[in-house]
Amino acid sequence: MSSTILAIGTKKGLWFATSSDRKSWEVSQPHFLNEEVASVEFDTRNERVRVLAGIRSEHWGPTVLHSDDLGASWSEPDKGAILFPEDTGEALGRVWQLKADTQDRPGVVWAGCEPISVWKSTDGGEHFELNRGLWDHPHRKDWGPGYGGAAAHTVLPSPVDDSVHVAISAGGVYRSTDGGESWEARNKGISAYFMPDPNPEFGQCVHKVARDPETPTTLFAQNHHGVYRTDDAGDNWQSIADGLPADFGFVMLTHPRRGGTAWVIPLKADGERVPPGGRLAVHRTRDGGSTWSALESGLPPVEFNAILRDAACVDDDDPAGVYFGTRGGSVYASADEGDSFIEAASNLPDVLCVRVVRVEG
Repeated sequence: MSSTILAIGTKKGLWFATSSDRKSWEVSQPHFLNEEVASVEFDTRNERVRVLAGIRSEHWGPTVLHSDDLGASWSEPDKGAILFPEDTGEALGRVWQLKADTQDRPGVVWAGCEPISVWKSTDGGEHFELNRGLWDHPHRKDWGPGYGGAAAHTVLPSPVDDSVHVAISAGGVYRSTDGGESWEARNKGISAYFMPDPNPEFGQCVHKVARDPETPTTLFAQNHHGVYRTDDAGDNWQSIADGLPADFGFVMLTHPRRGGTAWVIPLKADGERVPPGGRLAVHRTRDGGSTWSALESGLPPVEFNAILRDAACVDDDDPAGVYFGTRGGSVYASADEGDSFIEAASNLPDVLCVRVVRVEG
């Protein structure tokens, strides 16, 4: 019998919610209670399920831990998984993103961190090496912190070639075509209204980027004001915000199999950052952003909590499940691609990340 497991990282710990039908959920006791869990990844390669967690302790600092028994035990290298080289003069602040690479590269795991940096592991996330191509990029001195801090928060390795996309707050989208050896800004068409030049080469505050499953050169981006799509791997971006109640937000999700399908959760910017009118709704497109539908069945009629960039995910089932958590500690689950939701968990701390996996047995 298979089960769906949600990993819910919060400001004060990590919880697992388990379901056999994606309707009724059982929530575990907390792991890492009172420690921030800003990033989680399920790595299902190598014939096992490995949980990777980016932890930040106020006492011990940040690191990456991993578990091969769904949280029954956790491991960490003696000196930590991510260590800045001495010549950088920097120390790790937070692990914002953990991303397993493709099946063709079974040991490779990427990490996006604060200060703005990208890291690569070749041993399943036990040890990481700083990506010097991005760290030494001439633009780095001009990247600024977003409201939540200076972060490389999105890492998207391509499933078909050696290209990798990274999104930086606040630096914009960068693309490597050689596996991370070199990087170029790819932000043409993405507005940076808050800068003297609203259309700069870089400096955009991109909140999240997701890749289309059918066409790897098609990506979707939720920006600090703006929702965009590119069909040429980032060379040109076009606005697809028409039809949404707000063009601000943090979440961007794409379907695991169906091209042109994506989900966003609009928020009213800038000083409020709450669902428009206090009414929470997920918005879905099935035509690449030409039209959007509001999905709110099962969601609370009044909600003033935001949803952060990694506090949402999609599973691989058919129909696909959609999941997200709020800063008020509620986690919502849909087993029908967003048509209806139930509350899977409640009364948790501020939800920072949500990830999902299906396991057998």
